[in-house]
Amino acid sequence: MTVAFALLLFIALIFLGLLAWMVPLRLWIAAWASGAFISLMSLIAMRFRRVPPGRIVNPYITAVKAGLMQITPSLLESHYLANGNVERVVNALISADKAGIQLGFQQAAAIDLAGRDVFEAVQTSVNPRVITTPKITAVAKDGIQLLVITRITVRSNINRLVGGATEETVIARVGEGIVSTIGSSSNYEKVLENPDSISKNVLSRGLDSGTAFEILSIDIADIDVGANIGAKLLTEKAEADKQIAQAHAESRRALAVAAEQEMRAKVQEMRAKLVEAETHVPEAMAVALREGKLGVMDYYQIRNVQADTEMRASIGDAGKAPPPEGGEV
Repeated sequence: MTVAFALLLFIALIFLGLLAWMVPLRLWIAAWASGAFISLMSLIAMRFRRVPPGRIVNPYITAVKAGLMQITPSLLESHYLANGNVERVVNALISADKAGIQLGFQQAAAIDLAGRDVFEAVQTSVNPRVITTPKITAVAKDGIQLLVITRITVRSNINRLVGGATEETVIARVGEGIVSTIGSSSNYEKVLENPDSISKNVLSRGLDSGTAFEILSIDIADIDVGANIGAKLLTEKAEADKQIAQAHAESRRALAVAAEQEMRAKVQEMRAKLVEAETHVPEAMAVALREGKLGVMDYYQIRNVQADTEMRASIGDAGKAPPPEGGEV
């Protein structure tokens, strides 16, 4: 009997625990006491739909206490089943209602399901946020580089949160506008004298179009003078032109050396032909002597002329400086 009684007691405790889990009496009492009545059967049905009742009841109580009577447990449960953040949506609706911002549950739920922080968006609508851009590099027409840091004051546009461009797009557009404005300035001094002209020009372009923000102001936080890009580019161009000219000169020098070597080869070739022709002179003279066309005295006279010529050449060469080592005579 003792074992049977203990077994029955154990089964009863399990049943009571399961019943306490299935029927969240504490949540039902808390909702009833707060004026946000939810039927006990609805809470039990949430268990079967795998929805934690606490994730629905507590935000519903908060909404009812804040006066948002259009919110129902069914809407909150549907949003939870869609993987939405019920508590964040309810807090956003309460903040919007207190600030006088028109925001319905369906719109808030759509913003939340789109991956945006709807509560932060409502806070930014009430309290605008300041975005500090990184250093933006721009060059004026005189070639001087300027480094600009701006602060963009933005406010969330609730109606464009779904599908609107993000903060990165706003920063990129502002940077583009600053580069364009400085690039159209005749010199950097005018930019330094009137930095507000940059913010006015950029702000007038409607850069917040299609974004999830409304740009309230663009303020220049700092402007630094950078390098002289124009002079640097001219220097680099001059250096490039110099290298091109040197390459052309080297090409012409190489052609001249090749032509000189070719002429030297031709001279050597002509000398070889001359030597070859001179080898036939003795043979021709011998034939002339045999045939009687050249006398002996004529032959000796030619020899005397050759000897006299060689003597004069040797005397002329004796007064010249010796050629450099490796050079030609």
